[in-house]
Amino acid sequence: MSQLQMETKTNPRSRLVLTALLPLGLLIGVLLLFFTAGIGIEQEAAAPIENLAINRVEVTDNGFVLDVKNVGPEEMTIAMVTVDDSIWNAEFEPSSTLARFESGKVYIPYPWVYGEPHAIKLMTANAIAFEAEVPVAQKTPTPTTDLFIQYAVIGLYVGVVPVGLGLMWYPFMRNFNRKGIHAMLALTIGLLIFLVVDTFEEGLEIAGGAAGIYQGVSIVFLGALLSFLALVAFDQYSERKQRGRSNGIRTSYLLASGIGLHNLGEGLAIGSAFALGEGSLGTFLVIGFTLHNITEGIGIAAPLLGEKPKAGTFVSLAAIAGAPAILGTWIGGFAFSPVLSTLFLGIGAGAIIQVVYVIAKHLFKESQANRLPAVSWLNLGSMFAGIVIMYATAFLVKF
Repeated sequence: MSQLQMETKTNPRSRLVLTALLPLGLLIGVLLLFFTAGIGIEQEAAAPIENLAINRVEVTDNGFVLDVKNVGPEEMTIAMVTVDDSIWNAEFEPSSTLARFESGKVYIPYPWVYGEPHAIKLMTANAIAFEAEVPVAQKTPTPTTDLFIQYAVIGLYVGVVPVGLGLMWYPFMRNFNRKGIHAMLALTIGLLIFLVVDTFEEGLEIAGGAAGIYQGVSIVFLGALLSFLALVAFDQYSERKQRGRSNGIRTSYLLASGIGLHNLGEGLAIGSAFALGEGSLGTFLVIGFTLHNITEGIGIAAPLLGEKPKAGTFVSLAAIAGAPAILGTWIGGFAFSPVLSTLFLGIGAGAIIQVVYVIAKHLFKESQANRLPAVSWLNLGSMFAGIVIMYATAFLVKF
């Protein structure tokens, strides 16, 4: 090959790399100029901008341990600690001064009273206060084998058992005619619509408690969008690879996966309640979620009515939908993180929306094949009934 031909082949590639790197290089140059030369406006801040995230409060035999992080734009110093409006000594790790995005711990030796609420306040050197509360003083559970097993049993009762009980209605639902099967699919859509709203509500509530720098609300919605698109792409890929196989079983597995992520959020709520010492609340949550999740098993069984699943299919569906509650209980009880919780719940909401899309598409396809109206009064009533059933069982959790 001649030199001219080689230059002709390499030049387009070089130009491609140059056009990609040139704007990036100019952008870096502009940013460096901005940070070194400034913008010509020098102004003192009217007030110091400080932000301290108190991620977790542990109650120990010796007092309180606060897990904190400086999420403000500048270095900050914790100058004073008060507990129940009294100034109290504290030790800091690594020190009382935290650089930007630096994490630390605050050890407060305080004679807390079992079952009583305590208010903790951290005051910075610029007299800005950040508060945390111990609603019911009780020693924070520490990870032990026995406690891991206890939390696992709670997750089993809340997730796997009720979903499995709901799936046991499958033989009864097998007696339905085609219109009845479509009504059960519409009922499932109603159940899932409520779950979507409930999951978003839980995610946004936890996001509100996270530091603003983490942009919890954005995490919820972006997690939902990305999980929805990823599952749509996966479902299309699976449909191409498994053409001719049972669509109902695949839909049930997708449904179980989405509900499993929702049940992960329920486990987080239960584990956090026990970790904060709110045992009565945790007990009510266990009872309420158990009743609530039986209806989820009915919804998972609905797409199987036109199929002939094996016994192992029901076992795996119950495990996929219910077992994440065990993981959620562990995370909530031992290492609760608002950011991870919002991400999990956002992903769960997106997964449930994708399942609603799949079931609705399946319902319309079945209706056209059997020359039945997809939006009939029976289907509309079933969907509304699904929403009401989920609302009623969720009411027991909030009661």
